[in-house]
Formats: sequence, C-alpha cells, structure tokens
Amino acid sequence: MSSAGETGAVPPAAAGAASVDLSVEIAGIRFKNPVLVASGCFAYGREYAPFFDLNRLGGVMVKGVSLDPWPGNPGPRVAETPAGMLNSVGLQNPGVDHFLREDLPWLRQFDTAVVVNVIGRTVDEYRAVAARLDGVPGVAALELNISCPNIKEGGLSFGRSPEAAAGLVAAVRAETRLPLIVKLTPNTADLAGLARAVAAAGADALSAVNTLIGLAIDADAGRPVLGTVFGGLSGPAIKPVALAAVWSAARATGLPVIGMGGIRSGRDAAEFLLAGATAVAVGTAVFVDPLAPVRVIEELEEFLARKGVARAADLVGGAWPERRGTPPPLAGEDAPAGAAGGGPRDAG
Repeated sequence: MSSAGETGAVPPAAAGAASVDLSVEIAGIRFKNPVLVASGCFAYGREYAPFFDLNRLGGVMVKGVSLDPWPGNPGPRVAETPAGMLNSVGLQNPGVDHFLREDLPWLRQFDTAVVVNVIGRTVDEYRAVAARLDGVPGVAALELNISCPNIKEGGLSFGRSPEAAAGLVAAVRAETRLPLIVKLTPNTADLAGLARAVAAAGADALSAVNTLIGLAIDADAGRPVLGTVFGGLSGPAIKPVALAAVWSAARATGLPVIGMGGIRSGRDAAEFLLAGATAVAVGTAVFVDPLAPVRVIEELEEFLARKGVARAADLVGGAWPERRGTPPPLAGEDAPAGAAGGGPRDAG
C-alpha cells in the first residue's frame, strides 16, 4: 500500500479505479467516499435528487437549521462575480421542527451520512437546536456554523474570536453526544489559533472554510448589487485561501478537516486531501453543474488509481514537507501570516 508521499513514484494500480478504497472516517463516522455536498448549496437534497442518485454521495451537509424559522435577508441575494459568486441569503430556513418532521425523514431513505448545519443568534439558540437533534436517528453529526458573514447576530460574532468560539463549542458540546464539526471562517487574523481554541473546547472535526466577505457594485445604477451591501464570496476565486486554511487547521490541531472552497473537479479534491483535508465538500459548483459532486467522485477515483494510491485516506496530508521527505519549514513558515499562527503542532 502506497503512502501519499510516494504517489508520484508508484505505477498506476493494475485493477484501475475499481481497486481504490474511497472510504474515510471522521469522528467515528465512516463515509463511503470523501465527497460531500456543502451546506447552503444543496438545500435538503430534494432539488438535486432528479439529477443523480444521492446514494452516491459520501454525505450531505444540509442547509443551516435554526431553532425557529428564519426569513433570510432582503434581495437581491446573489450576484455572479469573476470566478465565483456572492450570496447574502441570510440562512433562510423553516426551523428545526420542520426539518425533523419533513426533511430528515426524506433524507433517511438514502444510504449517505446526514450532517446537520446548526445556526443560531445566541448561545442558547445553538444549544437548543443541538439538544433537539441529539440522538435523533439519521443524524450522523452536527456542523456548527460559527462563520456565516450574512447575519447581524450570531455567525461571525462567534467565529472571529477564539474565546467566543470556544465558549459556544463548549456549550453545545454539553448538549449533545453527536460528533461536532466546527465550520471556520477565513475572515480572521489567526485561523490556526481559532482552530486550536475550538479543538480544545470539544470539536471533533473542522470544516474549512466558509465564505469570504465581498462586495459587488453596479456601476450603471451607482449602488451595491446585493440588498445587504456585503455578501459571502464563494467559488473558484477562494480556492487558494481555502487550501491555506485547510493546511493550517489540520496541522494546528490534528483534527480531521472537511475542506471546501472552489472544488470543481477530482483534481481539486485531491489538492485538498494533499493539503490535509480528510474529506471535501462541493458547494458553488452545483449551481453551474448539478452533477458536479458525482463527477468529482469519479475523477478523484481515477486520479488515485492513476497515481497508484490504494486508499483515499493515504493521500491526506501528502503535500506536507515531512511527508515528502524534506525538512519541515521553520516555525511560522507553514502558511502565510494570519493563516497559520505558528504553534508546536504546525510542523506535523
């Protein structure tokens, strides 16, 4: 069995893609493959079921679920940008009771892990949603969204401060036995420090990253395009930022990371695994190509077979210096300033 650091030297697997083991494990959950769909881009799955068999997915990270229904932000809510899009949906959703009554039973017909994205305006709201979901059959894990830039309360007010983020994670941890995946923001000066704080507070895994804050201006109208002025930038434009965040978070904490941000192909997915992600989530790409998640799975499997990598898990962290057989960089040189934050685990 080859290691990720040797993939360039190993001849292609004789049996081809069929011989590749795509399964990965995160916080005790076995995913049949490392390709999930990102929260906010796939709703609760119904809209995409006509396009492909949802059983093929490694997992579904559903749209944010709050304690009570949220109406979301005023329009316009989305705007196309070069190599990406801005959104200011504002986490509109029908609330946890509706999710448990209507959406989860429908999702349970599929053999794919369901990860519920939890949102709130206050610590108590996050705790209440987590408590409602604890022990519910069909919920594999919770993704704690502390990083949405499109709401006035909650979201980034927790996600930018390591202390506030850690306090929220600890409070939710006390309400549930489900694995906690904490979704990190790139809109912070010390992502690795934030990752370490939530890890110490009880996070079982991380997802990286949420959207970057952005702005679009309509020059003809002389005003911002979005109704809320600012929005969250996603898509290929943020891929280098997302890769840096995955690298930093994985090395700073040793926790499994679900990487996201501009993934459109199996090669993109492989880059995230090499950066330290255990799995990836396809998001904005589904708006352009509803079949993107399935294509990413197939292309990743072909990539691994071509490189002679027997297991997807063997690729994780393969780009790290020590995995390549070269000395690790000096402390603080693993990632750009503000992304890594240094620390004793940054060298692996």
